[in-house]
Amino acid sequence: MQDKRLALDILYEDEWFAVVNKPANCLSVPGRGADKLDSILHRAEQEFGDAFTIHRLDEATSGLILVAKTHECQKRMNAYFREREVQKEYRALLRGKLLGERGEIRKPLRCDWPNRPRQIICTDEWSKDSITFWEPIAYEGNTTRVRLVPFTGRSHQLRVHMQSLGHGIIGDEFYDDQYANEPRLLLHAYRLEFRHPFTQAWVTFVAPCPF
Repeated sequence: MQDKRLALDILYEDEWFAVVNKPANCLSVPGRGADKLDSILHRAEQEFGDAFTIHRLDEATSGLILVAKTHECQKRMNAYFREREVQKEYRALLRGKLLGERGEIRKPLRCDWPNRPRQIICTDEWSKDSITFWEPIAYEGNTTRVRLVPFTGRSHQLRVHMQSLGHGIIGDEFYDDQYANEPRLLLHAYRLEFRHPFTQAWVTFVAPCPF
């Protein structure tokens, strides 16, 4: 009998791929060592037999993640992500009040090599263009519930971009200046939209925000 702790929260499944609601503090793919084997991909392999990575979420981030069941699906969906044909929306809770109706952040990022996995805003030859659109949804005390749409998909992009505005995401151990050992990062992959790689139907998936 499968351990309930290792079960997948499957929101959609067909013969080509599955849409999974990843819990916070869970790896997308296995890390190094037996203690880092548990992950969405490993659980999917146990569930489906064949399972292949399409994209990843940070370990601390919850929300929608896709898992391919065939190599052909993986290939097609990887092309969608590479060509930015997948619409993505995240939800986050920020420190302080982020003022303005909406905005756009264009700040290149690269790895902070001495402090990996941290990323930094930088304009040297190793940096990559990074673009995020933001829109406040509601103010709750001295916090801002915000909608985030990444145009690019750099590592830690949303987390660094929000910090650069002076409004770190609550619970971010790397970029929240007021981090106080909160139980989780308040960042959630809320919505994915794309053309189905085989049927060509336009599909939309939403995972309700857990915070």
